[in-house]
Amino acid sequence: MNNMYFTEEHESFRQSFQDFLLKEVVPYVNKWEKQGFVDKQIWKKFGEMGYFGLNYPEEFGGLNLDLFYTVIFLEEMQKVNSGGFAAAMWAHTYLAMTHLNAEGSEFIKEKYLAPSINGEKVGCLCISEPFGGSDVAGMRTTATKNGTNYIINGSKTFITNGVFSDYLVVAAKTSPELGNKGMSIFVLDRETKGISASNLEKLGWKASDTAEIAFDNVIVPQENLLGEENKGFSYIMQHFASERVIMGVNAHARAEFALDYAIQYMSERKAFGKTIDQFQALRHKVADMASEVEMCKEFNYSIIYRLDKGQYVVKEASMSKLVSTKMADEVIYQCLQLLGGYGYMEEYPMARLLRDSRLGPIGGGTSEILREIIAKMIIDKKEYKPVT
Repeated sequence: MNNMYFTEEHESFRQSFQDFLLKEVVPYVNKWEKQGFVDKQIWKKFGEMGYFGLNYPEEFGGLNLDLFYTVIFLEEMQKVNSGGFAAAMWAHTYLAMTHLNAEGSEFIKEKYLAPSINGEKVGCLCISEPFGGSDVAGMRTTATKNGTNYIINGSKTFITNGVFSDYLVVAAKTSPELGNKGMSIFVLDRETKGISASNLEKLGWKASDTAEIAFDNVIVPQENLLGEENKGFSYIMQHFASERVIMGVNAHARAEFALDYAIQYMSERKAFGKTIDQFQALRHKVADMASEVEMCKEFNYSIIYRLDKGQYVVKEASMSKLVSTKMADEVIYQCLQLLGGYGYMEEYPMARLLRDSRLGPIGGGTSEILREIIAKMIIDKKEYKPVT
């Protein structure tokens, strides 16, 4: 236990969550990986246990706990060896729901946030576009005002939970002539006329449904606008910091899981008359990897601590995701090598881990975008400020 950040209450929660995952998730992971989506009943079970409401307000069914409960939630889900399952859960909880909580009206929170916390409704966040990717400002989807409604046209892609979610949090340009200062965010019901989604086949994250979504003259009531009109880009940028440190935490957790598995394997696998954890070259490789994992983990914990205190951590969160996801890919690659031929077999965890981990440096802002953000802050002295 890291006593600097985790209390006995935290560790008690970790143990109970581990037990829950072992009973309710692990037996079904391979089924979900094959079918390409997570069964609906698990969402309800997560909601009943309060897992979707760890850091959300009590008035809407949340628990209003500190962010280190969220860290435990993220870390333990990486250990069930299904990046897709984990992504489905945290994309709902910390992408879609974040906007509902931060920008939503009381009406929105009652209609969407409360049932999201109890697991009755599942959400997705729709920002990336076929022609945009990490270029959020280059968004082409529009929302045109028409009386008391908006009419949305455009498309989104790479949307986690995009096929089976109950609602969609969608970014669109309400004043295209203003560029990124003319963007707004809306929440849409899945059954709204004009919304269609197609499932995308992926390298990894097989257990999560990922969609390309089209919006064809979708009519959205004015009350479904989140926050203020034309403030959407600022809202997105503000929440990117938490998304990126979440992906940093996910990365150090899956790397740690891979390393622990490899160490256990090495202690049992014999070659040339002794277990392979006695060969100096392999021992030193493990030492290097353990050092890298620990460095990232401690850095990520320090950022979570600052985020929990309300500090704005754009630079540090960008560094977290940039370095941690690169580290995770490299550690998992090396751990697969330590398993030899067995690492290449699907019945062992490394093959899936390797595929799932590869999205880390891409999703939530590519490593190239993150490097430019960091460079702007360090070299050009650019300041990113929270929305007031």
